[in-house]
Amino acid sequence: MNVYDFDHTIYDGDSSVDFYRFVLCKKPYLIVLLPLQVWGMIKYFFGMVSKENMKERFFIFLRYIRVQKMIADFWECNRKKIKLWYLQQKQNSDLIVSASPDFLLEPLVCNYLGVGLLASRIDVNTGKYIGKNCFGEEKVARLYAAYPNAMIENFYSDSLSDAPLAKKARKSFIVKKQNIMPWDDCKITFLKKIKKTYFAKDFLLFVFCGGMGTLTNFICSLAVSLALNPSVSYVFGYGISLFVAYALNAKLIFRHKILFTGFVKFVISYIPNFLILFTFVLIFLNLLHWNKVIVYALAGLLGLPLTFILVKTFTFNKGDKK
Repeated sequence: MNVYDFDHTIYDGDSSVDFYRFVLCKKPYLIVLLPLQVWGMIKYFFGMVSKENMKERFFIFLRYIRVQKMIADFWECNRKKIKLWYLQQKQNSDLIVSASPDFLLEPLVCNYLGVGLLASRIDVNTGKYIGKNCFGEEKVARLYAAYPNAMIENFYSDSLSDAPLAKKARKSFIVKKQNIMPWDDCKITFLKKIKKTYFAKDFLLFVFCGGMGTLTNFICSLAVSLALNPSVSYVFGYGISLFVAYALNAKLIFRHKILFTGFVKFVISYIPNFLILFTFVLIFLNLLHWNKVIVYALAGLLGLPLTFILVKTFTFNKGDKK
């Protein structure tokens, strides 16, 4: 058999999110449930509830709609989002294995496409999970529980999180939009992107500029603290360090004039980096008590490339070159 993931693989989008948007268009008053849904996501983000609990909170809107009628109308509008490449190679022996709810996918997958389906079991009336979310290793467990002697010829997914199932197939493929590539090629492409991001000349210069800014902060803060309050001296030093980093970026990397407007944009570009660091410290250091070196390293690995992209595209994207 050939096995496929559903969302972003043979379906162009996330079916659960699309269905929720469709419901809101029909029943806009259900937006009042949004705070409850967001709170569930926040609790999951902080490790307070399981993914199943979070998704149950998301699907709370099912209690207030005629679900089957809404699903029928939804697929009438959205079945066109099944990708053409899949329709061209579809076989009756195909099996769709998805983390999306079974009640949502069954009308399309089983009735319209006429292929097999394994998906997350969710009570259509309450949104409550029946068993585990069909994700990762659970997909493998569900597959062999339903088909003990299953032999997977080809497996298709958009996500490396499906690696447990991909390992069971003779051939596995990663799907990105309409493009299909061998599973191992995707890993190579991912590593190339990492290499390109972290070892590019401009990025290494960007890290150097940031390091010089940090050194400037230390020296200025130490010097000013001899005469002023330590908190005031740190703020002063941090401001000077940002300007030094901005000036070095402008001259060494992007060949731009040093302007006040450019400096303001540069400061704005650093806000996401601060938010990432703050979030990592709050969650992984204060709540989960991870090693602080690991926490700061992870925050830097995520925050630095993002900041570099913002600086490149927002601060120095045009105008006033030397």
